[in-house]
Amino acid sequence: MHTEKLYQVGLYLTPGLGDILIKKLISFCGSAEAVFKSPRKLAGKALGIGDKIINELKRSNTLHKAEKIINQAEREKVKILFYTEKEYPSKLKQIFDAPSLLFYKGNDHLNNRKIISVVGSRKATDYGKEITQQLIKDLAKYDPLIVSGLAYGIDICAHRSALENNLNTLGIMASGIDIIYPKIHTKTTLQMLQQGGILTENPFGTLPDSHLFPARNRIIAGISDLTIIVEAAIKGGAIITAHLAFDYDREVFAVPGDIKREYSKGCNTLIKDDIAHLCTEAKDIEKVMNWTSESTKDTKSPEPIDLRQYSEEEQKIISAFAKKSSELHIDEISFLSQLNINKVASKLLLLEFKGVVKAMPGKTFALNFN
Repeated sequence: MHTEKLYQVGLYLTPGLGDILIKKLISFCGSAEAVFKSPRKLAGKALGIGDKIINELKRSNTLHKAEKIINQAEREKVKILFYTEKEYPSKLKQIFDAPSLLFYKGNDHLNNRKIISVVGSRKATDYGKEITQQLIKDLAKYDPLIVSGLAYGIDICAHRSALENNLNTLGIMASGIDIIYPKIHTKTTLQMLQQGGILTENPFGTLPDSHLFPARNRIIAGISDLTIIVEAAIKGGAIITAHLAFDYDREVFAVPGDIKREYSKGCNTLIKDDIAHLCTEAKDIEKVMNWTSESTKDTKSPEPIDLRQYSEEEQKIISAFAKKSSELHIDEISFLSQLNINKVASKLLLLEFKGVVKAMPGKTFALNFN
């Protein structure tokens, strides 16, 4: 068993430690193991650590529980992803309240592709289902990962449409990864394990209580490049997800509907309030996201860039993309290049003028090889 993984799960299990505080502790100490081995040194460091948490870190049964979880994960072929690890979804890592630890089962790598969340009413109409199926079919040429919440209605329609179009699809759960909810979707979930997967921040055995669904929605919003709301009432999980995505600087799209129908009012309001772009077809998404019409499948690797023609700071920024091989948020570029955010912003503008990088929605950037 990997020692650091044991301590990572131990932090996750420690009462009083939330996701944000765990990240502060890792940043201060350098590793999860270091947090456990020197808890007294953390007192008085303005990290939010009191005697109660320090005593919890010293309790031996926390690591014993962590060991049991790791062993169960190995038996059930579940990956435990800590936020510092490469396999952790890079887009999700960009949001401030991202889970410190995730449980994942499936065959998708969760990174280096376009990711689209599709959510909506549990009481989907035939109109909503038809729109969902058509949008996913038309966007399939980009080989996106389709994300939703495994719920009735639009969610399960999105998952099944992805499978029908040979796309990977990811279900974000408000339960433990061993408890499929609703149970009637078990067959679809088993298909998804071979063509995508399931993901949760909750430990084994967690029942899908109502308070866990809003937390689940932040993962749906944060892991994606964009979120599409197909049908939604004025209040509900889909609207919560839309507002979260908007707050995370992600693009939001909503399908308009009959102004007299309850499950069109939420989408129409999102459009009216400038939270969501109006979406009637895939071309609306392509235009806003600046996606080209050619498929991203089977594309050849780009030729390497000759860094000698760029300044030292520009080289650091270009090299940051090589470390992740994906679109990067400006904050992540700053971290990887070790340049302050203002310097990164000015250099990115220059590199954009030179045709080296291109600006993407949500303050993200990508190398431009065209």
